[in-house]
Amino acid sequence: MTQPSAIGAAAILLAAPLAAQAPRPSDAPAPIPRASFIATMDGEYRKLDGNKDGIVTKAELEASQQRAMADKLSQQARALFARFDTDRNGQLSLAEFAVATRGGAQAKPDVAGMMTRLDANRDNQVSLVEYRTITLTGFDRMDTDKDGVVSIAEQRAGGIGK
Repeated sequence: MTQPSAIGAAAILLAAPLAAQAPRPSDAPAPIPRASFIATMDGEYRKLDGNKDGIVTKAELEASQQRAMADKLSQQARALFARFDTDRNGQLSLAEFAVATRGGAQAKPDVAGMMTRLDANRDNQVSLVEYRTITLTGFDRMDTDKDGVVSIAEQRAGGIGK
């Protein structure tokens, strides 16, 4: 079996909390019904659609990735500040700051590969149909018994979970 796409794998992980709960080890992923997966992916699509016009453009994907990068950088900055504020006074001295400064300009995210995967008709826009098609392909590939639920065993076989 081939590995699901990064989007499909992420979608499976995002949908896992929505799945019906059955007794399982605490670290095991939950089965994912197809309807829950679709609802989760539609929500993710709406988050990507910045102007809420029902179409995701390259610019909206870039903006979404920029926000994600900014959030990650903010978390990293807080962690770095805590690490370099060696006297824990909530301020960086000149000596602490000198150790901390190793940055650079924030790079623009490269969404070309993502657009290539999502934009089936190559019009530089991603419709909900295109988005669902690519994400459901990964779901359907993992749902080997075609019962509409990606079971824990199917997730493991697909490389998700332990």
